[in-house]
Amino acid sequence: MTLKINSDAVRVGVLFSSTGFTSNIERSQMEGTLFAIEEINQNGGINGREIIPVYYDPASSPHHFAVYVEKLIKEDRVNVVFGCYMSSTRKAVMPIIEKWQKLLFYPTPYEGFEFSNNIIYTGASPNQNSFFLADYMASNYGTRVYMVGSNYIYPYESNRIMSDFMTNFPGGAVVSERYVGLNAGREDFHSIVQDIKLARPDFIFSTVVGKSTQEFYLACHDAGLHPDKIPIASLTTSEAEISEMRPGVAAGHITSAPYFQSIDSTRNKEVIRRFKLSPFYTVEPNMCWEAAYFQVHLFANAMRKSDTDDIGQLFPHLLNSEYDAPQGRIKINPHNNHTLLYPKIGRVDNQGQFAIIKEVKQGVDADPYFVNYSPPGVDNDN
Repeated sequence: MTLKINSDAVRVGVLFSSTGFTSNIERSQMEGTLFAIEEINQNGGINGREIIPVYYDPASSPHHFAVYVEKLIKEDRVNVVFGCYMSSTRKAVMPIIEKWQKLLFYPTPYEGFEFSNNIIYTGASPNQNSFFLADYMASNYGTRVYMVGSNYIYPYESNRIMSDFMTNFPGGAVVSERYVGLNAGREDFHSIVQDIKLARPDFIFSTVVGKSTQEFYLACHDAGLHPDKIPIASLTTSEAEISEMRPGVAAGHITSAPYFQSIDSTRNKEVIRRFKLSPFYTVEPNMCWEAAYFQVHLFANAMRKSDTDDIGQLFPHLLNSEYDAPQGRIKINPHNNHTLLYPKIGRVDNQGQFAIIKEVKQGVDADPYFVNYSPPGVDNDN
């Protein structure tokens, strides 16, 4: 099929940071987005129309995200935006997207308790990662948790949820809850690590993000906090962050996510193979990369049916839509705009990949308000 380019092209906004403290993980999201766009264009585009990404670098700043999304809408005339990593940036973008009745695809695990008619949420909500992580850690390590996070909304809310989960177990307790700046360096973790050594929790719950992640893991490693005794359990540490660390520093620590690069399936292996041969591969594929990748395909499939990217006509074809993503067959829930995903627990190996040690085979619907979930440690039949 010949692509109709230029005036008939489909222009989409791409807002991920290539500079700033979350640039590594956000570059992986950008790479997943651009890789998916290339795949679609090479296979005839959207009904013969080329997708053209319009990109700006918000430099990890909520203010810049807000400025650029308005520029995309008002000056570049885009109707659909793929973007945002931190919840603070999503919160900055959301009122502008809603004001102009445009559509945001958001490919990052987040704290839940949100719904917007103008957002498709393709990252995990708490019932798809925190719930399983809390249950696994309590069952295998204990119920006394030390929480360390970056100073913004997602870590605060994630710690609140994890605290609720853990205190439902007998003897469950939050030993301490500490926060560091988004630009935190090794020295900012020194007193925290010393306190962890004194407190001797059963595990550490980390929601540290960006470049500070490697500093935290390095501080724990160099202080002799061994994962066999006090593991770090995280929702935010992926292959991308681990690739920035010295070899072996993260080995033995644990992450809960719907996707790991190590998934042993034909579909995942083939997508990874193609991606690593593409010009976009500079950051290791991870949970945020995968969501950024499959959400572009969801959009393209829906637009093939609507033949427009106007939100009013596109949305009916997005809701209930399905796609064979690298993690499995995902589906958009028409009641909350969130995505059915496949929760997994992974342990970092010596090669910086995740050995999958627990997974849900059938997929789990997102329940961002915990309407249908009892906390771990509570009899779900009561």
